[in-house]
Amino acid sequence: MAAIKRFTQRVWKSFLDNAGHDANIVPNLVFESAKPNEVVATLKLERKHLNRNMTMHGGVILSLTDTLGSMALTTRGLWQTGVSVDIHTSFLRPAGVEGDVLRAVARVESYGKTLASTRVEFFNAQGKLAAFGSHTKFIGASLGNDKNVTFSQDGESIVEGKEE
Repeated sequence: MAAIKRFTQRVWKSFLDNAGHDANIVPNLVFESAKPNEVVATLKLERKHLNRNMTMHGGVILSLTDTLGSMALTTRGLWQTGVSVDIHTSFLRPAGVEGDVLRAVARVESYGKTLASTRVEFFNAQGKLAAFGSHTKFIGASLGNDKNVTFSQDGESIVEGKEE
């Protein structure tokens, strides 16, 4: 397994170990792949992810825009992924019902000295784009974290920092 995916999974474990929002809402989120500037994740929809119409709740998608945008930033070697400055999600069609698997692709769109922007696309079980979101984060204070790493260009290895 590539270093970039191991690092992303380690950061995700720290999110879950915190026992906060992500651990309560999407503990079954699975990271299928991670490469420089991109993560792909899946979520099997459970009753707690649904609205009263028994389709995926938009608030869960918005929350995933936040979480997956942050996780995309881990592919840049950030252990702490910053704080949200702006978040937006557009809904195009139902994302699924209980038992469906939602697929999400989160990409880093821009990465500067203080701000980073991500885009997350959500695909329903039929493979259709159901929603997309953008997430801007202040990362200035995160850049100096001693748990940060630098990956090789292909993400296969860590060239600076250490893997725990």
